[in-house]
Amino acid sequence: MDTEDEAVDGVFRALADKSRRALLDTLFARNGQTLGELCEGRGMTRQAVTKHLAILESANLIASVKRGREKLHYLNPAPIHEIGDRWISKYERTRLEALFDLKKALENDNEQ
Repeated sequence: MDTEDEAVDGVFRALADKSRRALLDTLFARNGQTLGELCEGRGMTRQAVTKHLAILESANLIASVKRGREKLHYLNPAPIHEIGDRWISKYERTRLEALFDLKKALENDNEQ
C-alpha cells in the first residue's frame, strides 16, 4: 500500500467516529479553539477529547498551534476535499454524463 492510500485510510478511520466528526463540526463553526473550549458541553473527559484530537491530527484533519501556554486547534479541510475529488465526484460525473446523454436523446426525439 502506498502512502497516499495510507493517508486516505487514516482520514476514513478518523471520520468513522461520530465524536471526531462532532469535533470537526465544532472547529468548522469556530476555528482555533483550545482543548478546554472543545471539551465544553461534550460529555467527554479531557483525556477522551485529547485522544480524538490526536487521531484527527494524525489524519491531517486538524492542525495545532501553540500560543503561549495554549494550544489552538484548527480545521484542515484539504484531506476531505481530496476524498471528495477522488471518491465522490468521479461517481457523480458518471451520473451527470448519463443525465446529459438522456437530455440530448430526449431533445433529439422532440425535434423529429
